Amino acid sequence: MAITTVTHVNLRGNAREALEFYRSVFGGDLTAVTYADAHSAQNPDEADQIMWGQVTSPDGFAIMAYDVPSSRPWSQGDAPFFVSVRGRDADEISGYWKKLAATSSVVVDLAPAGWAPLYGMLTDPYGITWVLDVAVDHSAA
Repeated sequence: MAITTVTHVNLRGNAREALEFYRSVFGGDLTAVTYADAHSAQNPDEADQIMWGQVTSPDGFAIMAYDVPSSRPWSQGDAPFFVSVRGRDADEISGYWKKLAATSSVVVDLAPAGWAPLYGMLTDPYGITWVLDVAVDHSAA
């Protein structure tokens, strides 16, 4: 079993632009899932925004990004990132979740999501927001 941690940046309306920029700098593949792709658009004007995106390169560079929906508060520079823990084993991710959740505030319960078999978000007692998910292969966009 193996997990990775990845910086996950939180933007508003320009996640695709940011991911394309990072790909131009570091190379690699860009994968993007829109709110429409995941059937999770709460606001039709945001359907084509990024619900989950990433750039990964053969050299080991990885970054994730999403467009914070207008239904959630967002201010540039406030809570600009999450720590993402990704693995391929649901039991392993669930075990980490259980330990983190014991003293954290759950933002999104660990459950199936439109892009992952399991996804959850919580904020630990130190103010750090963690997202945990079971990774699956996505084709580059």
